[in-house]
Amino acid sequence: MYRPRRRSGSRGFDPKDLALVTNAIDRALCTDLSDRFKVVAESQSADLVVHARITNIVATNRSAAAGSVVASLGGSMAGLGVPIPRLPIGLGGLAIEAEAVDKDGSQRAAMLWSRGANMITTRARISAVGDAYSLSSAFAADFSRMLVKGKDPFNGLPAIPSVQRLRASLGGNPKYDACKAFGTAPGIPGMVAARFGLPPTWTDKGAAVSQ
Repeated sequence: MYRPRRRSGSRGFDPKDLALVTNAIDRALCTDLSDRFKVVAESQSADLVVHARITNIVATNRSAAAGSVVASLGGSMAGLGVPIPRLPIGLGGLAIEAEAVDKDGSQRAAMLWSRGANMITTRARISAVGDAYSLSSAFAADFSRMLVKGKDPFNGLPAIPSVQRLRASLGGNPKYDACKAFGTAPGIPGMVAARFGLPPTWTDKGAAVSQ
């Protein structure tokens, strides 16, 4: 069994934006680890507990992101057949340290992870945490692959997403009820919003509201 537990640390950002990024990490971890582990609520006993802590967020320059969005949309309207790269300035980034500990508190796995946005594959979003939000799923995929497969996640080809992961990414309910605490992914509306460079707060409702 796996029980999620997240700690966050980053300053200088709107608390709502930071909460959205940390929740996106939680949600992606919970979904990806469900491929192998049964996920339970934090109040329940578990064989493994995962701690993930944001150590740094490099802010996305919103003006540069806006320029990239305009250029990309302009290229699409002009009928150009090649993607328009982002402006090579103001790219954001994300750094996380994570570990999995057993019920005795012994560390079973750990990862120091850091990645920056790039001009080709990371869509520009007009938000200070736009790139950090986009990169949260990449971290979850790498850390989860290490635990699920027991292999170096940075070697080999990317794994094909499972059916339950695809369903959750499209806004469906997660495999385990414990993951519902982190809300559902924005799905198709989120993909459309990303295409037009809109802030993630426009479509991601964040953590579920306790009743």
